[in-house]
Amino acid sequence: MLNDIPPQTLSRRRFVGVAAATVAAASLSRLAFAETNQVITEVAQPKGGDKTAIRPLRVHVPESQLVDLRRRIKATRWPERETVTDASQGVQLATMQKLARYWSTEYDWRKIEARLNALPQFVTEIDGLEIHFIHVRSKHQNALPIIVTHGWPGSIIEQLKIIDPLTNPTAHGGSASDAFDVVIPSLPGYGFSGKPTTAGWDPARTARAWVVLMQRLGYRRYVAQGGDWGNAVTEQMALLAPPELLGIHTNMPATVPDHVAHALKFGDPAPAGLSPDEKHAFDQLDFFYKHGLGYAQEMAGRPQTLYGIEDSPVGLASWMLDHDAASLALITRVFDGQSEGLSRNDVLDNVTLYWLTNTGISSARLYWENKFNFFEPKHVAIPVAVSVFPDELYAAPRSWAEQAYPKLIHYNRLPKGGHFAAWEQPQAFAQEVRASFQSLR
Repeated sequence: MLNDIPPQTLSRRRFVGVAAATVAAASLSRLAFAETNQVITEVAQPKGGDKTAIRPLRVHVPESQLVDLRRRIKATRWPERETVTDASQGVQLATMQKLARYWSTEYDWRKIEARLNALPQFVTEIDGLEIHFIHVRSKHQNALPIIVTHGWPGSIIEQLKIIDPLTNPTAHGGSASDAFDVVIPSLPGYGFSGKPTTAGWDPARTARAWVVLMQRLGYRRYVAQGGDWGNAVTEQMALLAPPELLGIHTNMPATVPDHVAHALKFGDPAPAGLSPDEKHAFDQLDFFYKHGLGYAQEMAGRPQTLYGIEDSPVGLASWMLDHDAASLALITRVFDGQSEGLSRNDVLDNVTLYWLTNTGISSARLYWENKFNFFEPKHVAIPVAVSVFPDELYAAPRSWAEQAYPKLIHYNRLPKGGHFAAWEQPQAFAQEVRASFQSLR
């Protein structure tokens, strides 16, 4: 087993962001590791130089990086306060100053680092790029393998809370027959995966890589799940229709009919004849198109221009927080001291991962690479399950889901949760995943 490889067989790899140059463990002293300003991981040396081998990975961030992060946060040059009393001009100054104060004085990266290292993490090269992933096998027999894909500005951090409910369901109100083996990869250019050095890593190419990954892990049957870019990748996997893929689950489906998409694109009123659920979805999308697409348009058009989010921790954090109005409102309440689905540490674990891996721009390029209309139905022919969380960018109506997915095997509207559903509402999310795939076991 890969987990049983002795520590002495591990070589240390230095990553600038997480890409490249393997060095022998003997060539660097412990002091040198402590002083470097690069993320350090430990990866098992591939036998015979076979980069496609699946190798264990551990994470260690030098203390100097964390000291530098705190220094940069404290040195932030702040703008003046917004001229309105709400978030209509963007992330409010008070929110960011509360975040920065906690980040620079109380936040402890070592806790999430230890949590990550307690999980089985691996890397393997697929299509010329190193792919990082978490792989947790259930103790229960006949567990159903599932590959779960995050989006932007998410990461593997986003899914950590669902690992135990899915792999160990008997401890979370489920039965042994509900168990999953869980695979959670980092998208190319995100987290501890490699950064593409040439163009072409769009959702379709990533989907092909995920199919290879599941084959390489030896799975002859599995399901897939995703939201945000994770949904785009998961639906592309469904279009590839490998025989091993039984079905998919999405919490951010692509279901918007052509006539609705046309009205949204040109700023027209809602088409006549929409049901109340359809009109509500239209209004949510209309708001997002008019008020929430600025960051997406910049990353889709000029991702390389965003140097500020690579140089300023506070700049990166504010860019990531301003994803959608409901998520920003939730995070604002979190830093005001209210109890929510997310904690201050949750938010900063994710932002800090982006900062330490220097992946603000490399992750943004996925928007530039994508050529698909995100919300347009893709004619997925295999079984699909849809979970609708009310504070998602839009709550997909059942009628639209049935049109988009002819083999809709599960549809449910949840009472609470938003864009980061697995992160915010992990128990409800896990229950949805269990229910979604019961008929495919």
